[in-house]
Amino acid sequence: MHTNPVTLRRVIFCQGFLALVTAFALTAWHFNLSVDIPTAISFILLIGSYWAFGFGVDKLLRRHASAFIPLLLLVAYLTFALPTHRFLWSMFLGMAALVLLISFLLQHAHATSPSQPDWHDALVLALLGLSVEFHFFDKAWPVAGLSGMPKVLFLDAALYGYLVLRPIGGIGFEFRAKLSDLGIGLREFLYYTPVAIALGFVLQFLHLHKTLSSPLAFAAGWIFTLFFVAMPEELFFRGLMLNMLERRIGTNRALALTSILFGLAHFNKRTQYFNWRYVILAAMAGVFYGRAWLARRRLLASAITHTTVDTVWSIWLR
Repeated sequence: MHTNPVTLRRVIFCQGFLALVTAFALTAWHFNLSVDIPTAISFILLIGSYWAFGFGVDKLLRRHASAFIPLLLLVAYLTFALPTHRFLWSMFLGMAALVLLISFLLQHAHATSPSQPDWHDALVLALLGLSVEFHFFDKAWPVAGLSGMPKVLFLDAALYGYLVLRPIGGIGFEFRAKLSDLGIGLREFLYYTPVAIALGFVLQFLHLHKTLSSPLAFAAGWIFTLFFVAMPEELFFRGLMLNMLERRIGTNRALALTSILFGLAHFNKRTQYFNWRYVILAAMAGVFYGRAWLARRRLLASAITHTTVDTVWSIWLR
């Protein structure tokens, strides 16, 4: 008996999403995070959109594309903020304005320059990057462990923008994993590891922690990092920035420039001022993340490298 491919994809989508939500629930339990019902529903709404784009929902959305549709993402904020009495007009209007501005910029870019990246794209990346980097909207979800929810909202808006309104192609955003994603991701992790260890200890950035992590702790940290750190950053720096720069200045220069910018994006991490050690190690990591993406143009590959680096570092070498 043969299963209809469409039916199979739907089953994988639904069962995968159920497994993902269960994994996040177990992760919250592991880290002792208390989550009420409005917060959980808000989380599921944003993660659901994120997950759906990874299974090709953009192809359906293109039939009725509109710059106003991403405003529906604000329902997730209202679902959280109104029942918990944490609604802030500044957060709501600010996020709505940013989402609309991104949508209109990309819609106009597609009408005027459909095949070539231009100033619209540079401005969109700047707006997204600065908003996330400087935590302009962290107060929207003032709950322990969920201050990064605005990042997911803007991630969904960017996915709608670049997969529906301005489909530039070659991004490689997909959650239907291939064995090659794992192979390439772990290969680049192994290539980067000796570079990171040697340079990290010389710069006194890495510090060995003689501790044994439980498989559950490692898995929880890995899954959290994949969805909330690695995949959003890989979409921004590799799927969008490297993808578009490559069309302008070539692969090698685009890889170098993107890696430098990726390093500089970490200038204020774990310090009050300029963390030059972090910038150097992150820029070097950016080269290997970029190599992983360039191998097959798939973000899961570079996200696996990124996630494994961050998880190993946070447990044993921070």
